[in-house]
Amino acid sequence: MEEIRGCRICVERPSGRPLPHEPRPVAILSPTARIAICGQAPGTRVHASGVPFTDPSGDRLRDWMGIGSEAFYDASRLAIVPMGFCFPGLDAKGGDLPPRRECAGQWRSRIFEAMPQIELVLAVGLYAQKWHLGAAVGDSLTATVANWRAILSASREPAILPLPHPSWRNNAWIRKNPWFENDLLPELKKRVRQLL
Repeated sequence: MEEIRGCRICVERPSGRPLPHEPRPVAILSPTARIAICGQAPGTRVHASGVPFTDPSGDRLRDWMGIGSEAFYDASRLAIVPMGFCFPGLDAKGGDLPPRRECAGQWRSRIFEAMPQIELVLAVGLYAQKWHLGAAVGDSLTATVANWRAILSASREPAILPLPHPSWRNNAWIRKNPWFENDLLPELKKRVRQLL
C-alpha cells in the first residue's frame, strides 16, 4: 500500500493522456480480509475524501451486502481494490472516465499475490468483471450478472460474484431485473455473513 500511495505512473508514464490532476490513490489492502470488493475507480467525492465508497453508491453497496460502515471499513475483514486507484477525471458530458489502465497492469497481480487469503471477489461493474472473469464475461453486464450462479459455483479461487455498479444510474436496470434483488442479493448477504 505504501508503494501504491506513492504511485505516479499515470502522470509520469501514462498510457495516453496523463491524469488531469495529482494522483490520490484510494484502496484498502489487507493480509487478513477474506472478501475483496473490486470496483471501477474513485469518483469525485471519494477523490476528495480519500476513503472508498464515501458516496451514495457506497451506501447502496453496504445495503446490498447487509453490513454497516464499521464492518465495511474494517481492513482486517474487507479489502477494497478498484481497477483504477485514482479518480480518472470527467468526460465531455461530465461522467467519470474509465479507470486508468496503468493501475491494473502495474498493481493488480501483485496485490492478489499478496492477498492469497481472499475467498470472495465482488466484481462490481464491467471493468472488474472483465479483469477477474476473462472469457466468462457475457456479451453485456446484464448477461454476466444474470449468470452469477454459474460464475460463483465455478471451481476457481477466489470465488467471484459479479455485481452491477451500485450507482443511482442503475435504478432502471435494477427494476428491469427483479431476480437481482430477489435471488442474487440474498446469496450475497449470506456469503458476506459467513466470511465476515
